[in-house]
Amino acid sequence: MTSQLRVIEGGAVLLEPVTADPWEFQAECVEAFVASWRPRGFSPVTVENDIGLLERTLTALGRPAWDVTPEDIDRVVGDLALAGRAASTRREYVQIFKGFHRFLQVRKAVEIEAGFGVRLVCPVDEFNAARHVGDDSLAQLPPPTPERVAEFFDFLKARIATARKYGPAARDYAMFRTLYHAGLRSEEASLLDRPDIHFSRGPFGKLHIRFGKGARTSGPRPRWCPCWTASTSSCTGSSMTCGVSSPTRRSCSRTSPEAACPAGRSATACAI
Repeated sequence: MTSQLRVIEGGAVLLEPVTADPWEFQAECVEAFVASWRPRGFSPVTVENDIGLLERTLTALGRPAWDVTPEDIDRVVGDLALAGRAASTRREYVQIFKGFHRFLQVRKAVEIEAGFGVRLVCPVDEFNAARHVGDDSLAQLPPPTPERVAEFFDFLKARIATARKYGPAARDYAMFRTLYHAGLRSEEASLLDRPDIHFSRGPFGKLHIRFGKGARTSGPRPRWCPCWTASTSSCTGSSMTCGVSSPTRRSCSRTSPEAACPAGRSATACAI
């Protein structure tokens, strides 16, 4: 029986990396890691930003990724903290390296162990793992009280009646009201356009957030957001509509507080 066994040369698994130079091999691994993002649907902007972040992280570590130790991660994160970098920035450094190291474990572990004699173990542990910003950075200021918020919007509303140009003042009021009531991020609100506001959708209308924040570096994710009653009044109070409940509500286009209003109201008496 044993006489029938033969040794067959195989080639399915590489026994050595393509190059013996660790830095050159790591550069090839980075290219392969970046190439894996595109089939997963990452946006070009996200890919470009993460490439730069990964390069800065590997440069700061100063050694090939498979030789990085937990102490190296501690050193880099500590240097970022001493430099005054935000907790979110430190978290991004750790996360991008953790993702790259995971890629090496899944696709390059055999080549690295055969060529460099290193068995991959992720150096990111429970003591230096990335955490949410709020976990390791105390809030410097408490959130505003309801009275403070009401005072802020009263100031913006009064400013509309006295501003030299009605349009910008009403725009600012509508933007802050939308942020407050619809729960938008500041960048999401700044990228809204008039066609993104749909008053005919639902009882209060909806906002089309075309540049919503992505999850796990997946790029912008569009979504629909209810305007709600207050934010609908806010958006209609800009130079698009007057915010008055009337058949002509969506056709009014005031440009000043004293312009014609279907209900004969002033800017301060309107529903904005």
